[in-house]
Formats: sequence, C-alpha cells, structure tokens
Amino acid sequence: MLPVMTEVYGNASSIHHFGQAARKMLDTARQQVAELLGAEAQEIVFTSGGTEADNLAIFGAATGGHVITTTFEHPAVLGAAAQLEHTLVPVDGRGLVDPDEVRAALRPNTKVISVMHANNEVGTIQPIHEIARIAAEAGVALHSDGVQAIGKIPVRVADLGVAMYSISGHKIGAPKGVGALYIRKGTSLKPMMFGGRHERERRAGTENVAGAVALGRAAEWIADHGDAENRRQAALRDRLEQSILDRIPDTRVNGAPVSSVARVPNTTNIRFDGIDSDALLIALDLKGFAVSSGAACSSGAPEPSHVLLAMGLSRLEARSSIRFSLGRSNTIEQVDALVEALVDSVAHLRRLAPAYA
Repeated sequence: MLPVMTEVYGNASSIHHFGQAARKMLDTARQQVAELLGAEAQEIVFTSGGTEADNLAIFGAATGGHVITTTFEHPAVLGAAAQLEHTLVPVDGRGLVDPDEVRAALRPNTKVISVMHANNEVGTIQPIHEIARIAAEAGVALHSDGVQAIGKIPVRVADLGVAMYSISGHKIGAPKGVGALYIRKGTSLKPMMFGGRHERERRAGTENVAGAVALGRAAEWIADHGDAENRRQAALRDRLEQSILDRIPDTRVNGAPVSSVARVPNTTNIRFDGIDSDALLIALDLKGFAVSSGAACSSGAPEPSHVLLAMGLSRLEARSSIRFSLGRSNTIEQVDALVEALVDSVAHLRRLAPAYA
C-alpha cells in the first residue's frame, strides 16, 4: 500500500501514463479479490468497507420492494433494511436461521434476502446454501454479509449460490476504509452514489487505489496461508474456551457447547454469571487485553447486544457476556495469560456483586 500512496499517485480513470499505472494496480487487486472469492474480476466492486457494500447490495437490488433479513444481522444490514419494507426472521438459541422461516417470509414483492454468512459476535455460520436454493426458486436476489467469514473459512461464491457478497478490508489485514461487494453477473443493481462512471457505473467516485491494492494483497495472503492460520486460531480459541469453562465457575459459551455448532475459528462469546460485561471489559483492558461486549459498531450503546437478545438470552445474561476475537498475532502464551487475567478479574468482580453471592 505505501508505495502506491507515494509512487503511483495517478487517477486510475485517467488515460495518461500515471493514470494507467494506477489502473494496472487496481486491476491486479480486483483479480486477487475475485480469486479469493472464486469470482470473476468484473464481478467485484470496490467500496469504502463492509457497511457501504451492505447498503449498496440492499438498496441497489431492492428497488422499492420487500427485504427479508434476520434479527441477528450487523447494524449495517439492519439499518439499511429499516429504511425499506422488510421482515425480520428470528434465530434459535444457537444463533442459527431456519431456512423454512425465510421461505415463510417471502412475499410477491420480495426483492432481496440478506443473511450474514457468519455472525460477528458469536461466530455462528449460517446455512447459506439452503437459503440460496429458496431464493433461486423464488427469483429473489440473495445477499450475504461475509465480512466475518472471509479469511476465516473457505468462501466460493458460486458454491454458496449468492447473488451478492460483502467483504471488509480491515477484517483480513488490509486497512480500514476499503471493502468490496461481489455482484454476480446478471444481477440487477442500481447505484447508490451518482457521479462518474467508475466501477462499471455501479459505484461513482475516484477509486481508492492504495486501499484496493492492500485489500488485494491481503486476499492473496489468505489464499496462500489462510487454511493453516485458521487451524492455528481454532486451536487457540478452543484452548481459551475450555480453560475458561474449566477454571471459572458459572460460565457458558453463548450459542452452544464447545464445538457443537459450525463457527468461524477465531471468535467466541462467553457469559460470566454475576458480572457486568463493561466492568470486566475495563478490568481486562487495564491488564492489557482488548475484548468487547458486542459489535464495535454498536459500542457505547446502553442496550445489551441485540445479537444475544435475538438468541433468547435475557438482558441480564446479555449484559454478562464478553466477545473474544483472536488474530494472526496472538499466541498460546497470550491466551494463557488472558485466562489468568480472567480468573483474577471475575473473582474480584463477583466479590463486589451481592446479587451473584
């Protein structure tokens, strides 16, 4: 990314030498992203991130019609759907969508079904293949928010059967401020932004070449190393979960017992009875560990996680839960140190909580 910011500063839509140098790098990045998704380069639209990709998919394909999504989605999808006629399909206690519920929600004017591939708070992987068959039978475009799935599980958009698929750069090692939307060839989609004829007239605005190049390089790294890295992170996640369950009483993995439901390898969400999640978050932060009580896009909100409430947890249970996410830089030593910090912090906070006693 850095050389592009200083040495390849041309506008990729210009025909002069400097613009064509930028265009070549942009085309290479598009191909790298396409290869990771099992798509064609012309099916990739670069965006400013996952939120824009989600909004472009929903507003662009809905065209005033009805949208079906779930109670479990990222705010980028829920917020977009709320602007249109929509139906929210529930999830069960494991965080799974029942495809039959999606089928039952179909209307004559349904234009888009949007179901995330993997949840950002508990990691549950949804039955996208089955939902895709329902969408195809009904002649409805299926969009999937793949921000939490890409780079963590294999993704081949043709096998999934989706018409649109969103990804975000900062989830896979690229910088913040860049993402992409896969749009299957033949999918009808109106632009959300108007101006120039960039991105095949689907997303106006001078392209962020440096961000796209970084996203392409991140995609290439995942294609080469992702499987091994994801196995390593899964082992760390399982070690973290089991150590917490073994050493801290009255804890539970939200969604399902360990390893009983398909999840992405790096994410776990654990409930600590008698603990306020914000207090535990602060205690861990002071010990050098960055965790969360929900999606970063919803942080600061006084309400408990809508994801956990959608799964049937009470408000108190949701307020007692922490999301842990692992990444490439994390080690066994860090996981073990986190467990020790949790043992101390939870014991201390429970001593201060009369309700728990």
